Amino acid sequence: MAESIFDPKVMKALPVGYDDFSEVIEKNLYYVDKTFMIRDLIKQGAKVNLFTRPRRFGKTLNMSMLQYFFEDGWDIAGKKMEYRHLFDGLEIASCGEEYMKHQGQYPVIFLTLKGAKQDTWEESFDAIKKQLASEYDRHAYILENGRLERYKKRFERIMMCEEDKSGYNDALAFLVKCLYTCYGKKVILLIDEYDVPLETAYLNGFYDRMVGFIRSLFESALKTNPYLEFAVLTGCLRVSKESIFTGMKNLKIYSILNEQYSGYFGFTDQEVLAMCEYYGLDKHYERIKEWYNGYRFGDTNVYNPWSVILQVDEYLSDLEAFPEAHWANSSSNSIVREMINRADRDTKDEIEQMIHGMQLEKPVHEDITYGEIYEKIENLWNFMFFTGYFKMESMRIEKRQRYVTLSIPNEEVRYIFESKIRDWFHEEVVNGDRTVLLRAFFGSDGETFQRELDRVLKECISYHDYYENFYHGVLTGILSGTKDYVVRSNREGGNGRNDLYKKIVHYGIAFFGKDCLVKVAPADGAF
Repeated sequence: MAESIFDPKVMKALPVGYDDFSEVIEKNLYYVDKTFMIRDLIKQGAKVNLFTRPRRFGKTLNMSMLQYFFEDGWDIAGKKMEYRHLFDGLEIASCGEEYMKHQGQYPVIFLTLKGAKQDTWEESFDAIKKQLASEYDRHAYILENGRLERYKKRFERIMMCEEDKSGYNDALAFLVKCLYTCYGKKVILLIDEYDVPLETAYLNGFYDRMVGFIRSLFESALKTNPYLEFAVLTGCLRVSKESIFTGMKNLKIYSILNEQYSGYFGFTDQEVLAMCEYYGLDKHYERIKEWYNGYRFGDTNVYNPWSVILQVDEYLSDLEAFPEAHWANSSSNSIVREMINRADRDTKDEIEQMIHGMQLEKPVHEDITYGEIYEKIENLWNFMFFTGYFKMESMRIEKRQRYVTLSIPNEEVRYIFESKIRDWFHEEVVNGDRTVLLRAFFGSDGETFQRELDRVLKECISYHDYYENFYHGVLTGILSGTKDYVVRSNREGGNGRNDLYKKIVHYGIAFFGKDCLVKVAPADGAF
């Protein structure tokens, strides 16, 4: 067993699985300081800010950081909560009183929608109701304030999940108004992973209903709300203004194409190097860089923070640990899989070229609805770019259209392509209609079998040169599961070969790239 090099007496533990800022600081875990984001939000002064980044790039931890910085919090017993000490020694504390004077000065609403992943409209709606109820309950102390008497009954109905369905359309706006009424201060609204219920709704067939509800919930709270100080939203995809943020002129969007805030989500090269030096893993830095670096947000080079933390933690237990594709099992792959299953042959060939290290230029646009994803094949590239599967090498603008040269960012994502996405292609082939191919194969119709096998090869995707095991895997896959036959792969029996008692048909198949030549001869015949 490998010996651990982690020494809790001199090293901080890594924040594996933590997304609550207070826990990270109070437990003295290793924290990559992103508090300058607070300074920039105050300085920029945008009313509604939307940050879009791939999954697992630190969005929730940053939102928690904002909550603890700005919130004038009280517990259920009416005791004021103090959070200023959480920021001692951090970068925001060095910015002076101009910024620190905002600490603990605002009522804050923090709503996360990452848990709204249910299969039906009713279940998803109930999940959002419960999230709203939880945030109402967190602010239940304001019910003791006499100013809230006229709003008390409705507040309690929402807190107990007993409000009429129509009453949830403006439940956020109502909570903002209640807090303003109680505090006499404008409210900061934080909404994390706003697009999760939209993605789930699209995959499960109730997208229009969810769009209608989310539009009402957000617009009533964000659009021309006199009680709102400012709002921050995070998500994976920038959903078109026309579907969710209709007519909202106060919305400022920061995607991976923007330079502003580019270093606040994900780890920069300097931050990863500092982490490696802290834990004595200088010799592992290049391997970490090879596997998890390569993203580009604005002009900033960025690492996947989730994967870096997990891999550094692995190295602390085993210096010889091989890098793993940690992001593969944590990111949202459902829509990508569905889109790839619908990709045409040219698109599959292009993805295969990228696996081989080529770069491709594609048009990208940031405004998109989930309903538009399948309308044009270019939306596949668009979606995969903004969700972290591709890296921007360069960008040009022609006639107001952005064209981005794309590549696979690192070894971790390449692994996802080489395993998951390749397997999805092959699974489609195996599960497709093989009637003609199998009839030809078992009927000794070499000409038809060759034609059908050639078609299958062109629909598959390989990630290396065409080695024997690639063709072996394709043939095993398409022939397996037949009703009347058992497929055996590279087996021996008796004196070094299988004992056969029935009719034998000999096939000779030659492969070259994605082409094949098939010849058939009976057991006692010749090709």
